[in-house]
Amino acid sequence: MLEPFQFVATLSATLFAGAAIYISVVEHPARMGLDTRSAAREWAPSYKRATWLQAPLAIVSFLAGAGAWVMGGGFVWLIAALLIGAVVPFTLIVVKPTNEQLLAEERDLDSAETRRLLERWGRLHALRSIASAVAAVLMLGSLIGP
Repeated sequence: MLEPFQFVATLSATLFAGAAIYISVVEHPARMGLDTRSAAREWAPSYKRATWLQAPLAIVSFLAGAGAWVMGGGFVWLIAALLIGAVVPFTLIVVKPTNEQLLAEERDLDSAETRRLLERWGRLHALRSIASAVAAVLMLGSLIGP
């Protein structure tokens, strides 16, 4: 019964990490190469779509990783589950205020403040990428290692 939990946790974490790393390394830097208005206009629909992919993956990975730990998978599964699970409250508490400011209807999309918010968002998202990558590596290492 342990193996299905490990499989689901690892698959979800690696999919989340892959998407997050892609956004941090490819998509957001490309977006930031645009003028501020265009970058902000591209960010909004991209953010909304990514939310529906990444949130469920993080939650499923957290639950399955915690399940693997409960089923006797070892302490590393709890650590990895907590890391991937932490991206959800981090997003809700730390990233969401930036998201809301960027999505505000009255926002001047050409402003320097909008550019600063997009830059801040990129840094915050990179932290999510790192946490998810570490979780995925821990899970994969646990599956491959002794």
